[in-house]
Amino acid sequence: MSIHKLHKNITLNRLHAMKANNEKIACLTAYDASFAAILDQAGIDIILVGDSLGMVVQGHDSTVSVTMEDMIYHSQCVSSVAKNAFLIADMPFMSYTNVEQALANATDLIQLGGAQMVKLEASSRQVSIVQELCECGIPICAHLGLRPQYIHKLGGYAMQGNDEASAKELFESAQSLQAAGADILLLECVPDALAQKITQNSSIPVIGIGAGANCDGQILVLHDVIGITHGVTPKFAKNFLAGAIDIQSAIENYVQDVKSSKFPT
Repeated sequence: MSIHKLHKNITLNRLHAMKANNEKIACLTAYDASFAAILDQAGIDIILVGDSLGMVVQGHDSTVSVTMEDMIYHSQCVSSVAKNAFLIADMPFMSYTNVEQALANATDLIQLGGAQMVKLEASSRQVSIVQELCECGIPICAHLGLRPQYIHKLGGYAMQGNDEASAKELFESAQSLQAAGADILLLECVPDALAQKITQNSSIPVIGIGAGANCDGQILVLHDVIGITHGVTPKFAKNFLAGAIDIQSAIENYVQDVKSSKFPT
């Protein structure tokens, strides 16, 4: 029996129940209908239409060139076939600088793109925006830690929260965003101990990428999982296609390894 027969219409309530029941959440990115259908059939809980498409689809060296039109288009492609997985779409660079802009763009991603939740790269500065969107009925995933849209400000891709002051700030931001109504947190490139502390002190699911094994779930970029990344592959990624008979088997292996806590090690 294929894995997807065990999963029917993953909802936000279901994801919160998985957190409460210590059931790991398996997530991957997708940007088109063909791969989205494979992920959906393989039992992925969450599909993220990420602005990482700027790098893996469009060939740019960062995500900052991705537009709202890009995100709506790719979200439409994925939502047209994803019937079981919960669908999150990224708010691209400079698309949520104030409440009015954020509301308009998040509405388009949900109404036009078919997303069930929007993700924004957040800090304490975005608390008021998150609160307003949540009060308007828009589910929010708050992305903390390494925030790729800030790459020119950061000066490179590196671990975040690895000193006492920045760790304290990141933890407090996570608490503030949850209090503002965020429904999911995503931690990227955060030390294991800090990610574990945030996860243990959060009542909402915490998804990690390069944040250790103690988060409530894991997410990777699809292209890293099937070994077709051009350029540098992140150290925390794994090629699941190596040794698998096909792409769907590779994705199923990823789901099983996340669920059984075999990945990440």
